[in-house]
Amino acid sequence: MISTRGRYALRVMVDIALNQNDGYVPMKEVAARQDLSLKYLEQILPPLSKNGLVTGLQGKGGGYRLTREPEEYKISEILALTEKELEPVSCLVKGRPECTRRSVCKTIAFWEGMDRVIKDYLDSHTLRDLM
Repeated sequence: MISTRGRYALRVMVDIALNQNDGYVPMKEVAARQDLSLKYLEQILPPLSKNGLVTGLQGKGGGYRLTREPEEYKISEILALTEKELEPVSCLVKGRPECTRRSVCKTIAFWEGMDRVIKDYLDSHTLRDLM
């Protein structure tokens, strides 16, 4: 399940994309338009900024703007920065020890297929699609 952090990150990115024509978009305005807590947005923006999805400017006229065109942002890229994991079951999460039942698991192929469908879907949609 996608967390509120991931859902809000998508909403923030769409809002910035729609409103950055006039320069940097103040988070106070995004919070008001999206009916979100400014404090919560301040926790969501750092990983997006640190990983180059947005750039920020402090002070008068400051805020955030996208670093690329909206069609260049895959939804999977945004969610990967805000979600701990996107796999449908824990045995597919990279970095975890392999499940001891994997060689006899009758359901693993199903879960792997579901994981591919989810990843393909998230990769096939961009920020522009949400605008």
